Amino acid sequence: MTDCNEPEAKLEALLDIINSSAHQAIAEYKKTGHGVPSADATTFHPLDLTTDTLALKKAIRLLEGAYHQLNSILAPPQHTVMNFVFNYNWACTDVAFRARLADVLDQHPEGLTVDKLAEAVNLDKVKTARVLRALTLMGCFKEVERDVFANNRLSLILKSTNNTGYYARLHSQDVAKSASVVYETMIDEEFSRSHEIDKAPRIFAFRKEGMKVNQYEMLEDDDKKRDAFHRAMLGQSDMLGASAVLHHYPWSDISSVVDVGSGIGAFSTPLAKMYPHLRITQHDLPKVIVLAQNAWERNAPEALLDGRVEFIPINFLEDTPVVGKDVYYLRHIIHNWPDTEATTILRNIRKAMGPNSRVLIHDCVISHTFQKPGVGTNGLSVAPEPMLPNFGAGSHNTYQTDLTMWFTFNSKERTLEELQIIGQVPYRSIGLFD
Repeated sequence: MTDCNEPEAKLEALLDIINSSAHQAIAEYKKTGHGVPSADATTFHPLDLTTDTLALKKAIRLLEGAYHQLNSILAPPQHTVMNFVFNYNWACTDVAFRARLADVLDQHPEGLTVDKLAEAVNLDKVKTARVLRALTLMGCFKEVERDVFANNRLSLILKSTNNTGYYARLHSQDVAKSASVVYETMIDEEFSRSHEIDKAPRIFAFRKEGMKVNQYEMLEDDDKKRDAFHRAMLGQSDMLGASAVLHHYPWSDISSVVDVGSGIGAFSTPLAKMYPHLRITQHDLPKVIVLAQNAWERNAPEALLDGRVEFIPINFLEDTPVVGKDVYYLRHIIHNWPDTEATTILRNIRKAMGPNSRVLIHDCVISHTFQKPGVGTNGLSVAPEPMLPNFGAGSHNTYQTDLTMWFTFNSKERTLEELQIIGQVPYRSIGLFD
Protein backbone atom coordinates (compact mmCIF):
# COMPACT_ATOMS: atom_id res chain seq x y z
CA MET A 1 0.00 0.00 0.00
CA THR A 2 1.41 3.41 -1.02
CA ASP A 3 2.00 5.97 1.73
CA CYS A 4 -0.02 9.10 0.84
CA ASN A 5 2.89 11.20 2.10
CA GLU A 6 5.33 9.74 -0.38
CA PRO A 7 6.36 12.18 -3.16
CA GLU A 8 5.04 9.97 -5.95
CA ALA A 9 1.69 9.57 -4.22
CA LYS A 10 1.38 13.36 -4.00
CA LEU A 11 2.05 13.67 -7.71
CA GLU A 12 -0.68 11.14 -8.45
CA ALA A 13 -3.08 13.05 -6.19
CA LEU A 14 -2.33 16.28 -8.07
CA LEU A 15 -2.96 14.50 -11.37
CA ASP A 16 -6.33 13.32 -10.03
CA ILE A 17 -7.25 16.91 -9.07
CA ILE A 18 -6.25 18.15 -12.53
CA ASN A 19 -8.40 15.50 -14.17
CA SER A 20 -11.44 16.01 -11.95
CA SER A 21 -11.36 19.82 -12.05
CA ALA A 22 -10.99 19.83 -15.83
CA HIS A 23 -14.07 17.64 -16.07
CA GLN A 24 -15.90 20.01 -13.71
CA ALA A 25 -15.09 22.91 -16.03
CA ILE A 26 -16.21 20.91 -19.07
CA ALA A 27 -19.50 20.14 -17.34
CA GLU A 28 -20.11 23.85 -16.67
CA TYR A 29 -19.69 24.65 -20.35
CA LYS A 30 -21.97 21.79 -21.39
CA LYS A 31 -24.71 23.05 -19.07
CA THR A 32 -25.17 25.99 -21.43
CA GLY A 33 -26.15 23.67 -24.25
CA HIS A 34 -23.33 24.98 -26.42
CA GLY A 35 -20.64 22.42 -25.64
CA VAL A 36 -17.05 23.30 -24.77
CA PRO A 37 -15.17 26.23 -26.32
CA SER A 38 -12.73 25.68 -29.16
CA ALA A 39 -9.19 27.03 -29.21
CA ASP A 40 -9.92 28.28 -32.73
CA ALA A 41 -13.26 29.90 -31.92
CA THR A 42 -13.63 33.42 -33.28
CA THR A 43 -16.52 34.31 -30.99
CA PHE A 44 -17.03 34.20 -27.24
CA HIS A 45 -18.68 31.16 -25.68
CA PRO A 46 -22.04 32.05 -24.08
CA LEU A 47 -20.60 31.23 -20.65
CA ASP A 48 -17.94 33.92 -21.19
CA LEU A 49 -20.65 36.57 -21.16
CA THR A 50 -22.80 35.45 -18.23
CA THR A 51 -22.72 37.22 -14.87
CA ASP A 52 -22.53 34.04 -12.79
CA THR A 53 -19.44 31.94 -13.53
CA LEU A 54 -18.68 31.05 -9.91
CA ALA A 55 -18.76 27.26 -10.39
CA LEU A 56 -16.47 27.52 -13.44
CA LYS A 57 -14.03 29.81 -11.63
CA LYS A 58 -13.82 27.38 -8.69
CA ALA A 59 -13.00 24.52 -11.06
CA ILE A 60 -10.33 26.61 -12.80
CA ARG A 61 -8.87 27.61 -9.43
CA LEU A 62 -8.30 23.93 -8.66
CA LEU A 63 -7.02 23.17 -12.16
CA GLU A 64 -4.50 26.03 -12.25
CA GLY A 65 -3.32 25.47 -8.71
CA ALA A 66 -2.76 21.73 -9.18
CA TYR A 67 -0.99 21.85 -12.53
CA HIS A 68 1.33 24.70 -11.50
CA GLN A 69 2.21 22.83 -8.30
CA LEU A 70 2.80 19.63 -10.28
CA ASN A 71 5.01 21.43 -12.78
CA SER A 72 7.03 23.17 -10.04
CA ILE A 73 7.82 19.74 -8.59
CA LEU A 74 8.70 17.97 -11.85
CA ALA A 75 10.48 20.74 -13.77
CA PRO A 76 14.13 21.61 -13.00
CA PRO A 77 14.18 24.52 -10.53
CA GLN A 78 16.25 26.76 -12.80
CA HIS A 79 13.62 26.29 -15.50
CA THR A 80 10.76 27.20 -13.17
CA VAL A 81 12.43 30.23 -11.59
CA MET A 82 13.39 31.64 -14.98
CA ASN A 83 9.78 31.25 -16.05
CA PHE A 84 8.90 33.72 -13.28
CA VAL A 85 10.86 36.50 -14.97
CA PHE A 86 11.36 35.29 -18.53
CA ASN A 87 7.92 36.48 -19.48
CA TYR A 88 7.20 39.41 -21.77
CA ASN A 89 3.60 38.53 -22.53
CA TRP A 90 2.54 41.77 -20.82
CA ALA A 91 4.66 43.83 -23.24
CA CYS A 92 3.36 41.97 -26.29
CA THR A 93 -0.22 42.31 -25.03
CA ASP A 94 0.36 46.04 -24.63
CA VAL A 95 1.54 46.33 -28.24
CA ALA A 96 -1.43 44.35 -29.53
CA PHE A 97 -3.94 46.46 -27.59
CA ARG A 98 -2.43 49.86 -28.34
CA ALA A 99 -1.95 49.06 -32.03
CA ARG A 100 -5.51 47.71 -32.27
CA LEU A 101 -4.34 44.49 -33.92
CA ALA A 102 -7.47 42.61 -32.88
CA ASP A 103 -9.69 45.39 -34.25
CA VAL A 104 -8.02 45.16 -37.65
CA LEU A 105 -8.17 41.36 -37.70
CA ASP A 106 -11.85 41.54 -36.78
CA GLN A 107 -12.43 42.85 -40.31
CA HIS A 108 -10.60 39.83 -41.75
CA PRO A 109 -11.99 36.69 -40.07
CA GLU A 110 -10.16 34.48 -42.57
CA GLY A 111 -6.85 36.00 -41.49
CA LEU A 112 -4.46 38.68 -42.70
CA THR A 113 -0.82 38.49 -43.68
CA VAL A 114 1.52 40.07 -41.20
CA ASP A 115 2.72 42.43 -43.96
CA LYS A 116 -0.77 43.86 -44.48
CA LEU A 117 -1.56 43.87 -40.77
CA ALA A 118 1.62 45.77 -39.91
CA GLU A 119 0.95 48.22 -42.74
CA ALA A 120 -2.60 48.82 -41.46
CA VAL A 121 -1.34 49.82 -38.00
CA ASN A 122 1.87 51.52 -39.23
CA LEU A 123 4.29 49.16 -37.49
CA ASP A 124 7.35 47.25 -38.67
CA LYS A 125 6.25 43.89 -40.09
CA VAL A 126 9.15 41.86 -38.64
CA LYS A 127 8.60 43.19 -35.11
CA THR A 128 4.83 42.82 -35.40
CA ALA A 129 5.27 39.18 -36.39
CA ARG A 130 7.46 38.53 -33.35
CA VAL A 131 4.83 40.00 -31.06
CA LEU A 132 2.10 37.88 -32.62
CA ARG A 133 4.16 34.68 -32.50
CA ALA A 134 4.84 35.18 -28.80
CA LEU A 135 1.15 35.67 -28.07
CA THR A 136 0.11 32.79 -30.34
CA LEU A 137 2.23 30.46 -28.20
CA MET A 138 -0.06 31.36 -25.29
CA GLY A 139 -3.23 30.78 -27.29
CA CYS A 140 -3.90 34.46 -28.04
CA PHE A 141 -4.43 34.99 -31.82
CA LYS A 142 -3.90 32.09 -34.20
CA GLU A 143 -1.63 31.57 -37.17
CA VAL A 144 -3.91 30.11 -39.85
CA GLU A 145 -1.15 29.92 -42.45
CA ARG A 146 2.50 30.82 -42.30
CA ASP A 147 2.65 34.53 -41.34
CA VAL A 148 -1.13 34.84 -41.66
CA PHE A 149 -2.87 35.68 -38.39
CA ALA A 150 -6.49 35.79 -37.27
CA ASN A 151 -8.42 36.48 -34.10
CA ASN A 152 -9.56 33.81 -31.69
CA ARG A 153 -11.52 33.78 -28.44
CA LEU A 154 -8.59 35.12 -26.36
CA SER A 155 -7.52 37.88 -28.74
CA LEU A 156 -11.09 39.26 -28.77
CA ILE A 157 -10.32 40.52 -25.25
CA LEU A 158 -7.79 42.90 -26.86
CA LYS A 159 -10.35 44.66 -29.05
CA SER A 160 -10.91 48.30 -28.20
CA THR A 161 -14.53 47.51 -27.32
CA ASN A 162 -13.57 45.13 -24.50
CA ASN A 163 -13.21 46.48 -20.96
CA THR A 164 -10.82 43.75 -19.83
CA GLY A 165 -8.42 44.89 -22.53
CA TYR A 166 -8.33 48.30 -20.84
CA TYR A 167 -7.57 46.61 -17.53
CA ALA A 168 -4.71 44.73 -19.19
CA ARG A 169 -3.37 47.99 -20.62
CA LEU A 170 -3.53 49.67 -17.19
CA HIS A 171 -1.25 46.93 -15.88
CA SER A 172 1.10 46.75 -18.84
CA GLN A 173 1.74 50.50 -18.68
CA ASP A 174 1.05 52.24 -15.38
CA VAL A 175 1.35 49.32 -12.97
CA ALA A 176 4.40 47.90 -14.76
CA LYS A 177 6.12 51.26 -14.36
CA SER A 178 5.37 51.24 -10.63
CA ALA A 179 6.53 47.63 -10.29
CA SER A 180 9.89 48.48 -11.82
CA VAL A 181 10.88 50.63 -8.80
CA VAL A 182 9.61 48.40 -5.96
CA TYR A 183 13.05 47.48 -4.62
CA GLU A 184 14.17 51.11 -4.82
CA THR A 185 11.21 52.14 -2.67
CA MET A 186 12.00 49.39 -0.15
CA ILE A 187 15.47 50.81 0.51
CA ASP A 188 14.65 54.51 0.11
CA GLU A 189 14.77 56.42 3.40
CA GLU A 190 11.52 58.28 2.71
CA PHE A 191 9.49 55.40 1.24
CA SER A 192 10.81 52.19 2.79
CA ARG A 193 8.90 52.11 6.09
CA SER A 194 5.90 54.14 5.03
CA HIS A 195 2.45 52.68 4.42
CA GLU A 196 0.91 56.01 3.46
CA ILE A 197 -0.78 56.42 0.11
CA ASP A 198 1.58 59.18 -1.01
CA LYS A 199 4.56 56.85 -0.53
CA ALA A 200 3.41 54.19 -2.99
CA PRO A 201 5.85 52.92 -5.63
CA ARG A 202 3.68 54.66 -8.25
CA ILE A 203 4.47 58.02 -6.65
CA PHE A 204 8.19 57.18 -6.62
CA ALA A 205 8.10 56.20 -10.31
CA PHE A 206 6.21 59.32 -11.36
CA ARG A 207 8.53 61.58 -9.39
CA LYS A 208 11.51 60.08 -11.19
CA GLU A 209 9.95 61.13 -14.48
CA GLY A 210 8.83 64.54 -13.21
CA MET A 211 5.18 63.63 -13.74
CA LYS A 212 2.09 64.71 -11.86
CA VAL A 213 1.58 62.18 -9.09
CA ASN A 214 -2.03 62.52 -7.91
CA GLN A 215 -3.90 59.89 -9.90
CA TYR A 216 -7.35 61.34 -9.24
CA GLU A 217 -6.26 64.81 -10.34
CA MET A 218 -4.74 63.27 -13.47
CA LEU A 219 -8.08 61.65 -14.28
CA GLU A 220 -10.00 64.86 -13.63
CA ASP A 221 -7.83 66.74 -16.09
CA ASP A 222 -7.94 64.20 -18.93
CA ASP A 223 -11.26 62.91 -20.28
CA LYS A 224 -9.58 60.18 -22.33
CA LYS A 225 -7.60 58.82 -19.36
CA ARG A 226 -10.65 59.01 -17.11
CA ASP A 227 -12.74 57.00 -19.58
CA ALA A 228 -9.96 54.43 -19.98
CA PHE A 229 -9.65 54.10 -16.19
CA HIS A 230 -13.40 53.60 -15.68
CA ARG A 231 -13.43 50.98 -18.43
CA ALA A 232 -10.44 49.27 -16.83
CA MET A 233 -12.35 49.06 -13.54
CA LEU A 234 -15.25 47.43 -15.35
CA GLY A 235 -12.73 45.05 -16.90
CA GLN A 236 -11.37 44.22 -13.47
CA SER A 237 -14.86 43.26 -12.32
CA ASP A 238 -15.31 41.08 -15.41
CA MET A 239 -11.96 39.37 -14.81
CA LEU A 240 -12.71 38.69 -11.16
CA GLY A 241 -16.27 37.55 -11.87
CA ALA A 242 -17.54 40.23 -9.49
CA SER A 243 -21.08 40.15 -10.86
CA ALA A 244 -21.60 36.74 -9.26
CA VAL A 245 -22.57 38.65 -6.10
CA LEU A 246 -25.84 39.49 -7.86
CA HIS A 247 -26.70 35.78 -7.68
CA HIS A 248 -25.11 34.63 -4.43
CA TYR A 249 -26.20 37.18 -1.82
CA PRO A 250 -29.76 37.17 -0.43
CA TRP A 251 -30.85 40.48 -1.95
CA SER A 252 -34.49 39.35 -1.88
CA ASP A 253 -34.39 39.46 1.92
CA ILE A 254 -33.49 43.15 2.19
CA SER A 255 -35.12 46.38 1.05
CA SER A 256 -32.35 49.00 0.81
CA VAL A 257 -28.74 49.16 -0.41
CA VAL A 258 -26.16 51.93 -0.22
CA ASP A 259 -23.49 51.62 -2.91
CA VAL A 260 -20.53 53.39 -1.28
CA GLY A 261 -18.04 54.61 -3.87
CA SER A 262 -20.57 53.64 -6.51
CA GLY A 263 -18.91 55.12 -9.56
CA ILE A 264 -21.43 55.39 -12.36
CA GLY A 265 -23.43 52.39 -11.14
CA ALA A 266 -21.68 49.40 -12.72
CA PHE A 267 -22.90 47.22 -9.83
CA SER A 268 -26.11 48.87 -8.70
CA THR A 269 -27.63 49.27 -12.17
CA PRO A 270 -27.91 45.50 -12.84
CA LEU A 271 -28.86 45.06 -9.17
CA ALA A 272 -31.82 47.40 -9.65
CA LYS A 273 -32.90 45.50 -12.76
CA MET A 274 -32.70 42.09 -11.10
CA TYR A 275 -34.32 43.17 -7.81
CA PRO A 276 -36.80 45.97 -8.55
CA HIS A 277 -38.02 46.03 -4.94
CA LEU A 278 -34.71 47.50 -3.72
CA ARG A 279 -34.22 51.15 -2.82
CA ILE A 280 -30.70 52.09 -3.84
CA THR A 281 -28.49 54.99 -2.79
CA GLN A 282 -25.53 55.99 -4.94
CA HIS A 283 -22.67 57.60 -2.98
CA ASP A 284 -19.60 59.09 -4.63
CA LEU A 285 -17.85 62.40 -5.18
CA PRO A 286 -19.96 65.19 -6.73
CA LYS A 287 -18.42 65.02 -10.22
CA VAL A 288 -18.87 61.25 -10.32
CA ILE A 289 -22.49 61.50 -9.19
CA VAL A 290 -23.25 63.75 -12.16
CA LEU A 291 -21.79 61.10 -14.48
CA ALA A 292 -23.75 58.42 -12.62
CA GLN A 293 -27.06 60.21 -13.11
CA ASN A 294 -26.39 60.43 -16.85
CA ALA A 295 -25.48 56.74 -16.97
CA TRP A 296 -28.67 55.70 -15.17
CA GLU A 297 -30.75 57.81 -17.54
CA ARG A 298 -29.24 55.84 -20.42
CA ASN A 299 -29.13 52.37 -18.88
CA ALA A 300 -31.97 52.15 -16.35
CA PRO A 301 -34.43 55.03 -16.82
CA GLU A 302 -37.26 52.95 -15.35
CA ALA A 303 -35.52 52.92 -11.96
CA LEU A 304 -35.33 56.72 -12.02
CA LEU A 305 -38.98 57.06 -13.01
CA ASP A 306 -40.00 54.76 -10.16
CA GLY A 307 -37.93 56.75 -7.66
CA ARG A 308 -35.97 53.66 -6.66
CA VAL A 309 -32.56 55.33 -6.87
CA GLU A 310 -31.20 58.40 -5.10
CA PHE A 311 -27.90 60.15 -5.82
CA ILE A 312 -26.14 61.70 -2.84
CA PRO A 313 -22.60 63.06 -3.19
CA ILE A 314 -20.25 62.38 -0.29
CA ASN A 315 -16.56 62.09 0.48
CA PHE A 316 -16.45 58.77 2.32
CA LEU A 317 -13.26 59.79 4.13
CA GLU A 318 -15.06 62.73 5.73
CA ASP A 319 -18.82 62.23 5.53
CA THR A 320 -21.34 59.80 6.99
CA PRO A 321 -23.46 57.85 4.49
CA VAL A 322 -27.24 57.97 4.45
CA VAL A 323 -28.55 56.55 7.73
CA GLY A 324 -30.31 53.30 8.60
CA LYS A 325 -30.15 51.24 5.40
CA ASP A 326 -29.98 47.45 5.26
CA VAL A 327 -26.73 46.92 3.36
CA TYR A 328 -23.74 49.21 2.87
CA TYR A 329 -21.89 47.77 -0.10
CA LEU A 330 -18.28 48.54 -1.02
CA ARG A 331 -16.94 46.93 -4.20
CA HIS A 332 -13.19 47.26 -4.70
CA ILE A 333 -13.09 50.29 -2.38
CA ILE A 334 -11.43 49.20 0.86
CA HIS A 335 -8.51 47.55 -0.95
CA ASN A 336 -7.66 50.94 -2.52
CA TRP A 337 -6.77 52.45 0.84
CA PRO A 338 -4.09 51.90 3.50
CA ASP A 339 -5.27 50.84 6.95
CA THR A 340 -5.73 54.35 8.38
CA GLU A 341 -8.04 55.50 5.60
CA ALA A 342 -9.80 52.13 5.35
CA THR A 343 -10.58 52.29 9.07
CA THR A 344 -11.94 55.82 8.65
CA ILE A 345 -14.24 54.75 5.82
CA LEU A 346 -15.67 51.88 7.86
CA ARG A 347 -15.99 54.04 10.98
CA ASN A 348 -18.04 56.59 9.05
CA ILE A 349 -20.30 53.81 7.76
CA ARG A 350 -20.74 52.44 11.28
CA LYS A 351 -22.14 55.83 12.36
CA ALA A 352 -24.91 55.44 9.79
CA MET A 353 -25.83 51.83 10.50
CA GLY A 354 -28.97 50.68 12.24
CA PRO A 355 -29.20 47.63 14.54
CA ASN A 356 -29.86 45.27 11.60
CA SER A 357 -27.59 46.89 9.03
CA ARG A 358 -24.73 45.00 7.38
CA VAL A 359 -21.52 46.05 5.65
CA LEU A 360 -20.71 44.03 2.54
CA ILE A 361 -17.05 44.40 1.51
CA HIS A 362 -16.44 43.00 -1.96
CA ASP A 363 -12.69 42.47 -2.14
CA CYS A 364 -10.31 39.55 -2.41
CA VAL A 365 -9.28 37.78 0.80
CA ILE A 366 -5.68 36.74 1.37
CA SER A 367 -4.91 33.45 3.08
CA HIS A 368 -1.62 31.77 3.92
CA THR A 369 0.07 28.85 2.21
CA PHE A 370 0.37 27.30 5.67
CA GLN A 371 -2.86 26.48 7.48
CA LYS A 372 -2.69 25.97 11.25
CA PRO A 373 -4.21 22.61 12.22
CA GLY A 374 -7.59 22.91 13.91
CA VAL A 375 -8.01 26.61 13.11
CA GLY A 376 -11.29 27.50 11.42
CA THR A 377 -11.39 29.46 8.16
CA ASN A 378 -14.72 31.24 8.76
CA GLY A 379 -16.10 30.20 5.38
CA LEU A 380 -12.90 30.57 3.36
CA SER A 381 -12.36 27.58 1.07
CA VAL A 382 -9.35 25.34 1.61
CA ALA A 383 -7.85 23.34 -1.25
CA PRO A 384 -7.70 19.54 -1.03
CA GLU A 385 -4.39 17.93 -0.12
CA PRO A 386 -1.70 17.85 -1.34
CA MET A 387 -2.38 21.28 -2.84
CA LEU A 388 -1.35 24.40 -0.98
CA PRO A 389 -4.32 25.24 1.25
CA ASN A 390 -4.86 28.64 -0.43
CA PHE A 391 -4.94 26.95 -3.89
CA GLY A 392 -1.44 28.15 -4.77
CA ALA A 393 -1.26 29.48 -8.33
CA GLY A 394 -5.02 28.97 -8.58
CA SER A 395 -5.24 32.16 -6.50
CA HIS A 396 -2.82 33.97 -8.82
CA ASN A 397 -5.18 36.86 -9.59
CA THR A 398 -5.87 37.53 -5.91
CA TYR A 399 -2.22 37.82 -4.98
CA GLN A 400 -1.31 39.80 -8.09
CA THR A 401 -4.17 42.19 -7.27
CA ASP A 402 -2.68 42.55 -3.80
CA LEU A 403 0.64 43.56 -5.36
CA THR A 404 -1.15 45.95 -7.72
CA MET A 405 -2.71 47.67 -4.70
CA TRP A 406 0.71 47.99 -3.05
CA PHE A 407 2.46 49.31 -6.15
CA THR A 408 -0.33 51.77 -6.93
CA PHE A 409 -1.76 52.95 -3.62
CA ASN A 410 0.42 51.44 -0.87
CA SER A 411 -2.73 49.55 0.08
CA LYS A 412 -3.55 45.84 -0.03
CA GLU A 413 -5.92 42.93 -0.12
CA ARG A 414 -6.40 41.71 3.43
CA THR A 415 -6.66 38.56 5.50
CA LEU A 416 -9.79 38.01 7.58
CA GLU A 417 -7.80 39.03 10.66
CA GLU A 418 -6.77 42.30 9.01
CA LEU A 419 -10.36 43.00 8.01
CA GLN A 420 -11.37 42.45 11.62
CA ILE A 421 -8.81 45.03 12.76
CA ILE A 422 -9.80 47.80 10.34
CA GLY A 423 -13.49 47.06 10.90
CA GLN A 424 -12.99 47.10 14.68
CA VAL A 425 -15.34 44.15 15.09
CA PRO A 426 -15.04 40.70 16.69
CA TYR A 427 -13.67 38.01 14.38
CA ARG A 428 -16.79 35.89 14.81
CA SER A 429 -18.94 38.71 13.38
CA ILE A 430 -17.24 38.43 9.97
CA GLY A 431 -19.02 36.25 7.42
CA LEU A 432 -17.43 35.29 4.12
CA PHE A 433 -18.83 34.41 0.71
CA ASP A 434 -16.27 32.47 -1.31
